[in-house]
Amino acid sequence: MKRKLLFVLSAIVLLPALAGAQERVAETQSRTKGAQWRVGISGGADYNRYTANTHYQTDYHYGGVWGWSASVFAQYDFLPWLGLRAEFEALEKSNRFYRTGVYAGTNYITHNTYLHLPVMAQFRFGGVLNAKGLALRGIANIGVYAGYWAASHQKGTVSNPMSGKAEKVNQSYVFNRERDQRADCGLAGGLGLEIQPSRHWAVHVEARCYYSLLSAVKQYMSVRDYRYNTTLGIQAGVAYLF
Repeated sequence: MKRKLLFVLSAIVLLPALAGAQERVAETQSRTKGAQWRVGISGGADYNRYTANTHYQTDYHYGGVWGWSASVFAQYDFLPWLGLRAEFEALEKSNRFYRTGVYAGTNYITHNTYLHLPVMAQFRFGGVLNAKGLALRGIANIGVYAGYWAASHQKGTVSNPMSGKAEKVNQSYVFNRERDQRADCGLAGGLGLEIQPSRHWAVHVEARCYYSLLSAVKQYMSVRDYRYNTTLGIQAGVAYLF
């Protein structure tokens, strides 16, 4: 009789614990399984810089400028460590131009708005940290992007050697079909961290780099004028998994 009573009491105590353990295992498995969709948004700041060959124009100088970025994305995870990610992103790829010497008063920023479509493979490493299923992973994105130079605005000063004064400039840039290369494409990559506090939600921070393979200036003159954008950014985002 005592053995039966002890068995019943043990079952009453252990069954809830076993049920809780099974629930935690199921939760953990749901966070580490592959074949899963996710959608989300992200945004942040970026720093863009021209790589240009000024040839004999020793008084021409280009500098980097900070801007912004915002995107929506969708990702399909084939495996717990591998996914394919596509984004639609708007971002600034701006630059500063200034001159020295006789035209030292010329100093303005060209704010360029680009639309990007990056497609990247995402590799993840790490996993669940505790019994509650909190997951921490490192992420690495690598791929390519296609883009379009959508708008441009110039603000600053331009030197007038006739008057000896610098005139203010604050105007929309008018594109020139013969000179401006509005199509863009290049390499895309990033490194970051992802935290998944629940089954359906994850947040991430990432350092991103875009390296353009197309010059922003067409080669319409005998002197080649290649100008390439290199954009470094930091962004944070949130994703819903289903």
